[in-house]
Formats: sequence, structure tokens, C-alpha cells
Amino acid sequence: MVAEPNRNCRGCGPQYEVTEAQIDRILQAPMFQDETIVVPDAVYQERLTACHSCEHLQNMQTCLLCGCFVRVSAYYRTKSCPNVKNRSWGPYTN
Repeated sequence: MVAEPNRNCRGCGPQYEVTEAQIDRILQAPMFQDETIVVPDAVYQERLTACHSCEHLQNMQTCLLCGCFVRVSAYYRTKSCPNVKNRSWGPYTN
């Protein structure tokens, strides 16, 4: 029998769990309305789809490779997937 991998966040305990409502509030910040900072909605959805199919995603919100909240990081033009072995998406250059 194969043991289940530990899916807990490496650096945080449960007292630091972030809710979807808190992430929604972060995404309401004015910077996420700036087209020079964020990717277009279609690109954002593609990135989220890639993240949601990744084995390194915890609780459908946290990347276990870098610790980011994928709903936030996927919005940034300059960000890329942290999986160096199988990078799902890179910086947006259009």
C-alpha cells in the first residue's frame, strides 16, 4: 500500500488558511484592474485550468511548489508556473 503524500502547506499551519472570500477581496484591489499588470481574462482562465489539473495544487488554491495563491498569481503578466520540470504557463508577452 502506498502512503498518501503529505498535502499540508510547508510553512503555514491551519490557523493561516485563507478563504475564497479573502482571495476575492484581494482580487478587487485596483491593481488587478490595470491592464499593464494583469493578463486578459481568457489567459487567466487558461492559467487557472492548468493549475487546477496540477498535482502540486493544494485545496484548489495554493501551489505547493512556490506557496502562491494561484487565483492571485495567475493574474500577473510577469508570473510563470513554478514547475520547472513541466511549466504549464509562462509570462504573458502580448
